[in-house]
Amino acid sequence: QIGPKIRKLRENKQWTQEQLVAHCHLIGWSISRSTLAKMESKVRRITDIEVALIAKALSVPVKELFDI
Repeated sequence: QIGPKIRKLRENKQWTQEQLVAHCHLIGWSISRSTLAKMESKVRRITDIEVALIAKALSVPVKELFDI
């Protein structure tokens, strides 16, 4: 459920996947655009640590990734 929520939050900020990846790199998390795409499309599982890092990169509380 988190992947589509990541996509929605990213699109609400009018960011491309590349822009979100750049924000991830700024907080010290090396992630590729391909990996992010797999997360958003639910092809790849997202660990708890990754959830926290995505929330930080998006500047949202972790709980917002779980809100419907």
